[in-house]
Amino acid sequence: MGVDAMSRNTDFAAIVAASGDAVVVSDPDGAITVWSPAAERIFGFSEAEALGQTLDLITPERHRRRHWQGYAETMRTGVTRYGAEVLRVPALHKEGRPLSIAFTVGLVRDEAGAISGIVAVIRDDTARWEEDRRLRRRLAELEAEITAPA
Repeated sequence: MGVDAMSRNTDFAAIVAASGDAVVVSDPDGAITVWSPAAERIFGFSEAEALGQTLDLITPERHRRRHWQGYAETMRTGVTRYGAEVLRVPALHKEGRPLSIAFTVGLVRDEAGAISGIVAVIRDDTARWEEDRRLRRRLAELEAEITAPA
């Protein structure tokens, strides 16, 4: 590895470690190859527990089929719309509690340009999702009061 490549790898590791958002990289088969400190904080799994596991680790069972279909399609085509658009989906914490996450993804390519994995930059969106849900319920209650016969 040349000095420039080594410097880039060191910079990458430092950026991943410093990021407040989780950085998770998975290989073409969906096995986790990078698990940042923020990923550990958000999902509860240590790096040692996550590395080598598939993304099923944090994907609720009812969403896995759809997740893997999209993952395979992205790996096959090299195209994702979630590089610029934020995807909001349910996820799982190590303790089994549900999370709501928001993330973007990017394709990782090797020196030859072949896709070697997918990087996701993930934020815990649970508090915002719960507040939106609470506000929607309150709005529905108020609308029901307004339209209810007197």
